[in-house]
Amino acid sequence: SINGKCFDWLLVSRRSCFRAGVRYYVRGIDSEGHAANFVETEQIVHYKGSKASFVQTRGSIPFFWSQRPNLKYKPKPQISKSVNHMDGFQRHFDSQIISYGKQMIVNLVNQKGSEKPLEQTFAKMVNSMANGMVRYVAFDFHKECSRMRWDRLQILLDQLAEQQDE
Repeated sequence: SINGKCFDWLLVSRRSCFRAGVRYYVRGIDSEGHAANFVETEQIVHYKGSKASFVQTRGSIPFFWSQRPNLKYKPKPQISKSVNHMDGFQRHFDSQIISYGKQMIVNLVNQKGSEKPLEQTFAKMVNSMANGMVRYVAFDFHKECSRMRWDRLQILLDQLAEQQDE
């Protein structure tokens, strides 16, 4: 109940059975375009007979890469050089568009250091796909929100406001 108005709020997460695994051991996609550790989360609000739903998905960056555990705190990501990334990448987003419609990608990885090549490759692949149903926004979460500056998330929200309203 908020402001005396009662409603039902449901939160449901569904984890994909494809490419499930622990962090650092399973990354990227397979040849069918299944992203590692893919999860769909749906928020459903039911109020006075009306229902509204919002679906958000998350998963590993959808191209071929790995991050093999070693004795370092954060192992360096390795982008595969011997495969055609675009085939699996295209399959991933074709499936996403069929299931969910227009896509808004929000990439939260560091835009410097060892994660920089991941962000650059992801942005380049989205641009080369040239699909009007897919929009890409990179937000360096660690830089923008360092020292618990959660108020800086407003920068991201402002970037997404128009698409959120849509």
